Amino acid sequence: GPLLLYVLDVMELPDPVLPQLPALLGPDVPAAGVLVVGNKVDLLPADCRGHLGRLRQRVAAACARAGLRGAALVDIRLVSAKTGYGVEGLVSRLQRSWKCAGDVYLLGATNSGKSTLFNTLLRSDYCKSRAPDIIDRATVSPWPGTTLNLLKFPIINPTCDRIFRRQERLKEEATKTEDQLSSEEKKYLNQLKKQGYLVGRVGRTFQQQKSSAEIDFDPDTLSYSMDEDPRDAPKKLEEREEFTHNEVKDARWCFDTPGIVKEDCVLNLLTEKEVKLVLPSHAIVPRTFILKPGMVLFLAALGRIDYLEGEKPAWFSVLASNLLPVHVTTLSKADTIYEKHAGQEFLKVPMGGEERMKEFPPLVPQDITLKGIGATEAVADIKLSSAGWVAVTAHEEEELLLRAYTPKGTALVVREPPLLPYISTIRGARIPGTPAYRTKKPPSFVENLRTTGSR
Repeated sequence: GPLLLYVLDVMELPDPVLPQLPALLGPDVPAAGVLVVGNKVDLLPADCRGHLGRLRQRVAAACARAGLRGAALVDIRLVSAKTGYGVEGLVSRLQRSWKCAGDVYLLGATNSGKSTLFNTLLRSDYCKSRAPDIIDRATVSPWPGTTLNLLKFPIINPTCDRIFRRQERLKEEATKTEDQLSSEEKKYLNQLKKQGYLVGRVGRTFQQQKSSAEIDFDPDTLSYSMDEDPRDAPKKLEEREEFTHNEVKDARWCFDTPGIVKEDCVLNLLTEKEVKLVLPSHAIVPRTFILKPGMVLFLAALGRIDYLEGEKPAWFSVLASNLLPVHVTTLSKADTIYEKHAGQEFLKVPMGGEERMKEFPPLVPQDITLKGIGATEAVADIKLSSAGWVAVTAHEEEELLLRAYTPKGTALVVREPPLLPYISTIRGARIPGTPAYRTKKPPSFVENLRTTGSR
C-alpha cells in the first residue's frame, strides 16, 4: 500500500484536515501509514531554547487527538520546504524506513507548502537522477486548486551503495563553513537567511552525466547570393526527454495531489492579491504591545481584540505576516476606525474601498476569559482564522475578559497551550509614548554547516 506524506502548516494548528486522515487508513485502502511533515518552521522565531522540540510535541498531540497513533503514524518531521531545513533528514528517514516499498502521496491543505516540498524532493536524493530534467515542477501559488494534475516523479531505489555515497556527501558538507562555499552558494544562502530563521542545504549525490553539447550546422543554410534576402533556417523541434522502459517498469512514484480546501478559512474570502499579503512569505517578526483595559488591537481589518476587563496591563504579541498592519486604539474609537478605514490603505486588507466592504462579511464577536500564568509566559493564542494569531501574556492569577472578532463564517480558535509561550520575552525595548515594543528579527541558523572558527 502507499505511504501518505501529510504536509501540515505548523502555524495552522489545530489542523482542520488532520482528523480526516484516519479514514484513509481504513480496511478498504491498504495504506501503510502516515508520515506527518510539520512545514514552515522557518517562519517562526525561537522564543526559547528547544522550541522545535516543543513544536514537535504540539504536532504529536494534534495527531493523537485526530486518532493517528501507533503503527498508523510512521513519524513526525519538522521541515521548511522553502528554505530546505530538515529536508535532508526527511529524505534519509524515507529511504531508511520506506525504501521503495510502495508509492508515496503528498497530501495537505491548500497553502500548506505541499507543492513546494514536492519541488524540493524532486531535486533531492529522493528522486531518480534523470527525473528533474523530465518531470514538470508543481505550480506554487497561494490560490487554491492550482495543482490540478496528479504530478509525480520516480523514487530512487536506496541501495546500500547509494546510501553509503549519500552519507559520505552529507558528512563532507557538514564539515564546511560558510567561507568555504562558492560565491553562488553564499549568495543563495544569504537570500534564504533573509526569508527564514531556519535554513537547510539540499544537495544531490547522484547527478546525471550530460554529454558535451556539439554545435551542428549546415554551411549551405548560412550562405546566400547577393540578390537573395537572408532567410531564417527552419527551427528544429526540441526533442523532449523521456524515461526509458527499464527506468520506470518497476518504479515507485511520489505523487503531488491537489490541496484540500479548508472550511471556515478567511483566505477563502480574499482575492489573490490580498492572500499574498496575508500569507507570510518571510520570517515573522513578532510585534508586542502592552494594553490596558479599554484598549483595542486591530490586525488589518481581518481581526480585532478588545481588552474589556482586567486589573493590570497585559502583553499582546502578534504573529502574522509582516505586511499586515497592527493598530492599537481605544474602545470608544474602535468602531469609527473600522467603519472609516476598512477597505482602505490604513487597514490594508481587504482592499478595494466601500464597494469591496459591501460584499465582505462583517466582523462577529466571541467573548474569551483567560487567567494569566506569569509575566513571561503566554496563557493562550487567539487565532484569527488563517490571518495570524495573538499570544496573550498576563500576570499570574490575573483574570482577563477579552472580546475577539473575525469575519462572519471564519473560525476563531483559542489555542491552549500557545504555540510559542515565551514570545513576549523577545519583545525588545519599549518605544517611548506608545504601547509598542521595538522587536528586532532574531538571527538565522543554517543546518549542516559548521560555524566559522569552531572545531
